[in-house]
Amino acid sequence: MDLNEISIFIKVVELGSFIAAANSLDMPKSTVSAKISSLEKRLGVTLIRRTTRKLHITDVGKKYFEECQRALSQIQSAEELVSEGQTTPHGLLRVTAPVELGGALLPLVITEFNKKYPQVVLELILTDHTVDLIAEGIDIGIRTGRLKDSSLISKRLGNIYFAPFASPKYLKNNPVIKSPKDLEKYDSIVFSSLGTNEWQLMSGKEKQIVKPQKQTVANDLNLIKTLTISGMGVSLLPTFYCYNEVKTGKLTRILKNWQTDLRPVHFIYPSQKFVTPKIKAFIEVATNILKTNLEIAEL
Repeated sequence: MDLNEISIFIKVVELGSFIAAANSLDMPKSTVSAKISSLEKRLGVTLIRRTTRKLHITDVGKKYFEECQRALSQIQSAEELVSEGQTTPHGLLRVTAPVELGGALLPLVITEFNKKYPQVVLELILTDHTVDLIAEGIDIGIRTGRLKDSSLISKRLGNIYFAPFASPKYLKNNPVIKSPKDLEKYDSIVFSSLGTNEWQLMSGKEKQIVKPQKQTVANDLNLIKTLTISGMGVSLLPTFYCYNEVKTGKLTRILKNWQTDLRPVHFIYPSQKFVTPKIKAFIEVATNILKTNLEIAEL
C-alpha cells in the first residue's frame, strides 16, 4: 500500500482535475498521472476515466474515495493530535451553523475564542441547508431540530422556539390580543419554513391552531423581523433572535405563555478516535456562551 498514491487520488477527485491536483501538491502533472495509474494497476480496477474535457469517477472509484478520504482524515487527525502534544490549539477550524442563529450568537463566541486561542483560524459557514460535515471538510457544526445522522457525535446546548411578536406601534392601533385565535384577525408576516397555512402554538399541554389570514410570506427571518418592527403585522420569530429588540422596545412578545414546540440545539462533529485540541477548545468556550444566551432569550 502506498499512502502517497492514495492521497494524490483523493486530491484529484476533490479538485476534479489532474492539473489542479498537481498545482496543489506542487508536483508535475505527469507524476500525478503516473501515481493514479500505479494505484489502479495495484487495485486492478479503473478509478478515473479520463477524457479531453472532464474526469469521470467510476462507481468503484467513488466508493474507494469516500472510504480513503475518511481514513486519511483520521490519520491526519491523529498526527495533528500527536504533533500538537495536547498543547496550544492552532490551525484552521471550520464551523457551520444556521444563518440566523449563527449571526445572532456566534459573534460573542468568536470574540472570546479569538482572545483565548489566537493561533486558531476560524472559518464560519452559515447556511440553513444540512451540510455533510465529512464531505465538506467541516470540523464542527451547530444544528437545530432532531438529529437524524447517528454517526455524528452530539452535545446538547439548549432549545429554541418561535413566539408571536409585533411592534408596540402596531399593537397600539389594533384591539388587544387575548388568545391565539385572535391572531387570525390581524395582518401576519409568515416565515415560509413554518408553513403558510397554519401556526401551531402551545401553552403547557394545551395546543391551538392559528390560520393566518392576510399574509406577507418570506423565507428570510431578518426580513420578517424588519417588517414586524416597521408595524406591518404580527409574526412568529425565534425568541433568541428578538432579545435585543424587546429590550430596546422595538418589539413586544404577544401571548407570553404561547409558543411553538421546542427545537433542540446541538453541537455535532464527525465521530473520530482523536478529538483535536482546537475542537475541544471551541466547544468549551462556545458551550457556556451559547447555553447562557439561549436561556436569556427565553423572553
